[in-house]
Amino acid sequence: MFRKVLIANRGEIAVRIIRACRELSIRCVAVYSTADRTSLHAQIADEAVCIGPAATKDSYLNMNAIIQAALNTGADAIHPGFGFLSENAEFAKLCEANGIVFIGPSYKSIEMLGDKAAAKETMAAAGVPVIPGSKGAVKSLEEAREIAENAGYPVLVKASAGGGGRGIRRVDSPEELEAQMTAAQQEAKNFFGDDAVYIEKFLINPHHVEIQIIADKHGNYIHLCERDCSMQRRNQKMLEECPSPIVDEKLRAKMGRAAVTAAKECGYYNAGTIEFLVDENRDFYFMEMNTRIQVEHPITEEVTGFDLVKAQIEIASGKTLDVKQEDVIMRGHAIECRINAENPEKGFRPSPGTITALYMPGGPGIRIDGAVYQGYTITPYYDSMISKLIAHGSDREDAINKMRWALSEFIVEGVDTNIDFQLEIIRNSDFKAGKYDIGFLGRFMEEKQK
Repeated sequence: MFRKVLIANRGEIAVRIIRACRELSIRCVAVYSTADRTSLHAQIADEAVCIGPAATKDSYLNMNAIIQAALNTGADAIHPGFGFLSENAEFAKLCEANGIVFIGPSYKSIEMLGDKAAAKETMAAAGVPVIPGSKGAVKSLEEAREIAENAGYPVLVKASAGGGGRGIRRVDSPEELEAQMTAAQQEAKNFFGDDAVYIEKFLINPHHVEIQIIADKHGNYIHLCERDCSMQRRNQKMLEECPSPIVDEKLRAKMGRAAVTAAKECGYYNAGTIEFLVDENRDFYFMEMNTRIQVEHPITEEVTGFDLVKAQIEIASGKTLDVKQEDVIMRGHAIECRINAENPEKGFRPSPGTITALYMPGGPGIRIDGAVYQGYTITPYYDSMISKLIAHGSDREDAINKMRWALSEFIVEGVDTNIDFQLEIIRNSDFKAGKYDIGFLGRFMEEKQK
């Protein structure tokens, strides 16, 4: 087992990893930017190293500074969390070159799956259902027109190196294709440094369902059921639940087998998530694979009792996975609400500032993964998520009831939050009936504005 792990991240995921390290008796090193000097993760780690100014390119994306911090502190492993460098093959390769273990998959797997278009080709070759569209990145506008015509409008133009909802444009007609393709390429270039795009059929109002897998370096694979992530605004997830209200045992087993097949095809190890779109006929299609821990991993942990972050660390150290597929048992239902410092009434405008009062709910079945405290100042430099509220109940109705009361008790003063907006969703009759899809929030917002 590792002696010391450096956490190349910030916020609640950094705190979550620190806690996992403590349970494994591993010392941990936090890195922080000058804007995060008073952050919780920097205060509770065994050691903390400033790696640069507030801008992410100069701190949390500064590979050399992070590697140097690991070498200077004697860390023998780096956990990247999610976002930032977590899916950066170059960073994983740099860790290896410096004798530091990257707590995640191999850089070869990241390279293979980081290109969304190439990943889609790999999955199709392995027999995993994929959405109709281009085979790899499109080379020209003429090729794009032909592919879109064959797939049938509407289609999506998507960044090959994309993630987090960036570099995606919907195209409803041939007349829109050139402009939307150019816009997607430009956004992809700005965010990922790669303007390659691919095209796929746009499935109207499907569910976004993802399967959590975990695999060791010795060829053992399991899946830990599914999460429904359909509650999205502009491709950004807001609320997730486990299990999905539309997935039955038969479909779960079928999707689980496809997810494990996908992971095996790539020689994948550590935690990963295979994301699918499920249409109205309950047919599912591979969308992408995320080669990291997910924001919404706590709901899987609550339902299965499996500690994903500890497993990541143990697998990276060479430990054999000691859980078989038949050992995975689902207990109850869990829902996660992302609590963001933003104002839903003003277009979800971020709300930086100092938290002047804070009360976080508790009680049976309530979990909070967070990194804020009273007096903490939320800066404008990073993602607006300040904590995750998780409710675990005996069934879906119980989980909804617990979440409703937990949101009602959650108090944050000094900044705007989306707590009341989340409460509206939880109280919504269609949500309570499980009648929602990825278009739900768009329709919900339109109704509110009438």
